[in-house]
Amino acid sequence: MNNTISIGEPWMWAAFIAFVLVMLALDLFVLGGRKVHKVSVKEAALWSLAWFSLALVFNAGLWWYLNGTVGAEVADRKALEFFTGYLIEKSLSVDNVFVFLLIFTAFHVAPEFQRRILIYGVLGAIVMRAIMILAGAWVVREYSWVLYLFGAFLVVTGIRMLVMAEKTPDLEQNPVLKFARKHLRVSEGHHGEKFSVTKDGVRYFTPLFLVLILIEVTDLVFAVDSIPAIFAITTDPFIVFTSNIFAIMGLRALYFLLADVADRFHLLKYGLAMVLTFIGSKMLIMPWYHVPVGASLAIVAVLIGASVVASLIATRKVAKP
Repeated sequence: MNNTISIGEPWMWAAFIAFVLVMLALDLFVLGGRKVHKVSVKEAALWSLAWFSLALVFNAGLWWYLNGTVGAEVADRKALEFFTGYLIEKSLSVDNVFVFLLIFTAFHVAPEFQRRILIYGVLGAIVMRAIMILAGAWVVREYSWVLYLFGAFLVVTGIRMLVMAEKTPDLEQNPVLKFARKHLRVSEGHHGEKFSVTKDGVRYFTPLFLVLILIEVTDLVFAVDSIPAIFAITTDPFIVFTSNIFAIMGLRALYFLLADVADRFHLLKYGLAMVLTFIGSKMLIMPWYHVPVGASLAIVAVLIGASVVASLIATRKVAKP
């Protein structure tokens, strides 16, 4: 964990943030983001491929720039850190998909209205993660022992995920939802994409607004798990931020890609739990042994890949007509 110096120069931060804003604007105002429609699997697959390709292009550009300025050794290390961090964040974001699906199903949100909710969810996630990453980077730089707390937290979280993998959360007992229903006027039934309506001069929030609250809280909860995980790979704020944001920007497309086949990947939760446990253990044994980034990438890929294959094998008979 000796990568405490960031390779991110001010112009690199500005350029990346500008890129994110441009892509969000394109999605919101040009590429149908404001148009109510059900996202097809084909559209979701194309967007997923686009985001993955952009992440690879960004990583290649980062390697090329660093190779020409600070040398091949640093360029190779940072490129590997970015890709490993991206893979970890992308893998952990799959758990978001399962929870999003649970929330939308519980509130009977039609597929054509889910898109707008997830747009706001992505916007909120970007802001929250930016704040948490910058704060986390500062804490790690000032108090390096915090990494061991992160490690212990991830081990406990991973074990808890293993134990709770087959249990379905009871949304009705969610404290955030209970608080919102107690303190907000909530209308009966859905009102399209509206988050609030006025009836007899009184403002009511729609059930869709409650869904938005739950989505944002879910993003925050998962950020608490995923951000410490990437600090096990690198403490460079620029690498942490860019890999995290690339994974989040592709989250909405990933949801629509997996939503209809989520049941076929029910064993993936075990793989994600083992990833968190491994990463936490890696952080705890740092004083005695440093697991190379390449080895971490291989182990994470094997855990995720094995859980995906096992899921497909376990459900293939069910999937056949």
